[in-house]
Amino acid sequence: MPGDTKSESAARRPHRFGAHLSIAGGMQHALEAALRLRCDTVQVFVKNQRQWRAAPLQPEDLKRWFELLATPGFGPPVAHATYLINLASVDRRLQRRSTEAFAEELRRCRTLRIPYLVVHPGSAVGSTRAAGIRRVAAALDRIFERQADLEVMPLLETTAGQGMTLGCTFDELGAIVAAVAEPQRVGVCVDTCHVFAAGYDIRQPEGYSALMSAAQRSVGLECIRCWHLNDSRNDLGARVDRHEHIGRGRIGSAGFRHVLSDVRFHGVPLILETPKGKDAQGREWDRVNLRRLRALATRCSRRGGTT
Repeated sequence: MPGDTKSESAARRPHRFGAHLSIAGGMQHALEAALRLRCDTVQVFVKNQRQWRAAPLQPEDLKRWFELLATPGFGPPVAHATYLINLASVDRRLQRRSTEAFAEELRRCRTLRIPYLVVHPGSAVGSTRAAGIRRVAAALDRIFERQADLEVMPLLETTAGQGMTLGCTFDELGAIVAAVAEPQRVGVCVDTCHVFAAGYDIRQPEGYSALMSAAQRSVGLECIRCWHLNDSRNDLGARVDRHEHIGRGRIGSAGFRHVLSDVRFHGVPLILETPKGKDAQGREWDRVNLRRLRALATRCSRRGGTT
């Protein structure tokens, strides 16, 4: 079960750092890149994220995937749903297509032994936010009813709050979880850039405490099964989702220290979704950002963690 994976990871190593990596050419290439970067975990799409259609997983790719996934100390892996999916859509055809696509991605996660699938709650444009929340919950209920034995856990991601996009507050995420018939099957992914853009000043101890209090009140901290660690190009409360490299954006190092000092999230996957490419010295940005996070984590551990 996903909960068991979390506790096993925590026993192996306090911080589980990874990055979202490309599956171009085969799923296994993301794991090869993750191990080359010395990641503890990885996040992937489980299909081409620009298409509704899902090409079959190839046996040889799966064999190599499972070989690499068995690397001692690695995991748990995380998947991210394709951006075409909108479970909150007022358009019945799009909502139905989104539900079917999300169900298929959950099944692919089961095949790949990925315990978590992160999804944006969706946009309720054309209706009320409350109605959008009900549509998301109803879509999850339909999926769970048809796949009663599916142990992959959907993780609702916090959002920046642009337009009618749902999930910019924990109250909204909590309302979705509460409306699901089997709420224990749903978790949450917290994105640092998104919560900062939504107005939580995680640079300050009191701001991070307010974020955690809101999460505890609305969903429970045990529901947080993954973090996306991204700096923000835009200011606090801008409601704009623009990721930046760790320590080079408006959040800065201080905000990440609060997350890394929080022992309640030891063992939880901590995933980079920062821009790709290379820096001025020709170093891969993923490698640079991972090094920065590990250095921050080391300093936090020397000072002692918080709860």
